[in-house]
Amino acid sequence: MATDIVAQLADSLAKTVVVEGELSYKGQGQKLDDAKSVEEMVKEIQDFEGLQALRLEGNTVGVEAAQAIAKALETKSEFKCCYWSDMFTGRLRSEIPPALNSLGDALILAGAQLTVLDLSDNAFGPDGVRGIEKLLKSSACYTLQELRLNNCGMGVGGGKILAASLTQCHKMSSKDGTPLSLKVFVAGRNRLENDGATALAQAFQLMGSLEEVHMPQNGINHAGVTALATAMQNNTGLRILNLNDNTFTEKGAIAMAQALKHLRSIQVINFGDCLVRPAGAVAIAETVAEGLPILKELNLSFGEITEEAALAVAQAVKDKDQLEKLDLNGNCLGEDGCKVLKDAMEGMNMGDLLGSLSDDEGEPEDDDDDEDEEDDEEEDEEDVEEEELEEEEEEEEEEEAVENGGIKLSTPTSAPRPPDVSSFLSFPSPDKLLNLGSKRAMLIEQQVDVSDASKTAEAFLKIASVYKEDNNDVKSAVLESIDALLKKAFAASSFQGYSFVSSLLVLMGLIKSEDKVKPMRVAPGHLQALEHVVQQEYFPKESVAVLEAFLSRNNKALEPYANARNSLHSTLQRVRSES
Repeated sequence: MATDIVAQLADSLAKTVVVEGELSYKGQGQKLDDAKSVEEMVKEIQDFEGLQALRLEGNTVGVEAAQAIAKALETKSEFKCCYWSDMFTGRLRSEIPPALNSLGDALILAGAQLTVLDLSDNAFGPDGVRGIEKLLKSSACYTLQELRLNNCGMGVGGGKILAASLTQCHKMSSKDGTPLSLKVFVAGRNRLENDGATALAQAFQLMGSLEEVHMPQNGINHAGVTALATAMQNNTGLRILNLNDNTFTEKGAIAMAQALKHLRSIQVINFGDCLVRPAGAVAIAETVAEGLPILKELNLSFGEITEEAALAVAQAVKDKDQLEKLDLNGNCLGEDGCKVLKDAMEGMNMGDLLGSLSDDEGEPEDDDDDEDEEDDEEEDEEDVEEEELEEEEEEEEEEEAVENGGIKLSTPTSAPRPPDVSSFLSFPSPDKLLNLGSKRAMLIEQQVDVSDASKTAEAFLKIASVYKEDNNDVKSAVLESIDALLKKAFAASSFQGYSFVSSLLVLMGLIKSEDKVKPMRVAPGHLQALEHVVQQEYFPKESVAVLEAFLSRNNKALEPYANARNSLHSTLQRVRSES
């Protein structure tokens, strides 16, 4: 009976359509320079009736290629979703605006009504924002719901251009009777600073429709944070607010605490690494205690919070029955303070919701600093930070010019930046994985949206593709990264294991998909890594049965790797028999 059910499930999966109306070239690493290089793509776009979404992530597109693709999009009136992140790697910055202009003009001509525009991980700077300025102001974006511009190097100038474009779009769409109602805004790692954040805050306040705001690591200080706080009060449907790794200080934290009082739909608050300090943490705690009925996650890590303030935060969440995590790691509690906090959470039967305190900084040496003196120090620190950012930008531009004959590239190899996970996931190699360092698993875990089963499956295959059985360093790095990623995914109550397996089988070419997603080229590492995964406690046993059913079938994609396939199949049989 169980065998029949598994067989039926396998047959059902084989007929699954993963995404309707989507044409995907994601992660293929194609270098598309001219019209000839995209002839096949253009034909597929032209022949795709009812095209709604086009994925170009992980390729590199030149001006002529973009113009040819744009021409094919001119008749696609049903088009809605641009998944165009990481598609200009290695291109000259001067190439990017005309490429974006061509694509935008085509969508306007087609009469498209966009819902998603994702241009993340394209280091195009302010000029790149000008490349989408016309599109953002046009009727094609009156229906825009998600705007994702993470890690684009927009800077203050780009932030101001973006804010002006959104404001104009809202004005014109309101006149048309369909006011812009943006729901998701993502712009982390863009050096927006106070002026860029303040300009965007004005646009946010005007729209009042935001549900998710992600602006981590932007060099925003209390002035910009306060402006954002004011804007958030007008976005009462906000569910997720992520301002990680900016600098609140008490002023910004108190302003944000006031804003939170208006946000009864808020579920995730990420103010980690924001220097909220004790007074800011207490203000936030008071707001949490008074409202925020459906709060699920509160992150106040690495904020110089002391024991008393941390206990106030803990006390504030005691009646939050939907809370899933409280993160107070990296603060100034001291050994005794950590114990007191843990005991307090245990006493409220919430001990399992408290995150690790392993990076606690210990008790502060001096708690009696004068407030005025602290304010002066904060302003001095802000001036220094702004000067350092300006110097870094100038140094990067000089290095780019020297190394590239005076012509700036969109992704300068010399620019100092954190380990680039997106580069590894787009063009995987063993060296890139090792170069991510000891925190690679955490970095990958942060980069991948594990709420999306398809993206999780794709990330798994990208990591597994560099697996080397005869290289212990690479092997360990692969398995460590995969375990962290999948453990987090399967631990989430909303994660759909069925969809994960479905996407995995589609991407490996073991089942066909009607949405024209091209499978990846199967490598031995995929099978070897999968053999490790199916033996882990986090991997559901019902998925083991489905995978065994498919591995029992003859498939040409796996024929070159008979040994790895047979080993995986034997392990699946053993794991299933033991369950």
